[in-house]
Amino acid sequence: MRLQDKHIVITGASKGLGKALALRFTEEGASVALCARSQSELDDVKQEIHSANPSARVITHVCDIADAKQVDAFVQTVVKEFGSVDVLVNNAGALGPRVPIAEYPPEEWERVVQTNLNGTYYFTHKVVPGMIKQKSGAIINVTSTVGKTGRAKWGAYAVSKFAIEGMTQVLSEELKSHNITVNSVNPGPLATEMRRQAYPTEDQSYLRKPEEVTDVFVYLASAEGTGISGQWFDAANYYAPKEIK
Repeated sequence: MRLQDKHIVITGASKGLGKALALRFTEEGASVALCARSQSELDDVKQEIHSANPSARVITHVCDIADAKQVDAFVQTVVKEFGSVDVLVNNAGALGPRVPIAEYPPEEWERVVQTNLNGTYYFTHKVVPGMIKQKSGAIINVTSTVGKTGRAKWGAYAVSKFAIEGMTQVLSEELKSHNITVNSVNPGPLATEMRRQAYPTEDQSYLRKPEEVTDVFVYLASAEGTGISGQWFDAANYYAPKEIK
């Protein structure tokens, strides 16, 4: 198992990609700490994990990533239980309205940026000191194609993803001497509830399911990803080398 003894934090882990990563990581031997805004949905994920792997170590915690105090409390709980955080997956995010910026409600702009950008910062800021102390770690930021090429009516979501790309580059340079990698992953179009909000009339039967794009996350979280940092990965077009599948 490629993630044996790894302690991994996943934000937005109650559904979609976050849930798929929680299931895959525990299959690979990791202990996972999962947060989201719904305890009942987190309980369902935990139950599904334990149905497949009764011995898996799973922490669940209600946490709004836009609230720095809640993030602090969650990370403290994880460190107390696991002793360390080896991998952080910044997955949680908010879509926001699909309208031109000229029509974008200021309160919605602030909410999306606070969640996507500041929430990513809060978790990273809280976890990095421990990684520096242990001289190892991996941070994986979930991004989007609209975080590299702006498109109309993607507003604060696109802008926040552009900012996360910048944060990934800055952190990669700051942390490379500490043996900590920082990369971003674009999962591509997936059959998820967030995607349905963005494209309500789309036929999702033609889209990949979240569990189909987890290989690159396992790669970056495992020893095979050591030394790879500051990179942008397209999960939909990632194919793990045969020898490490």
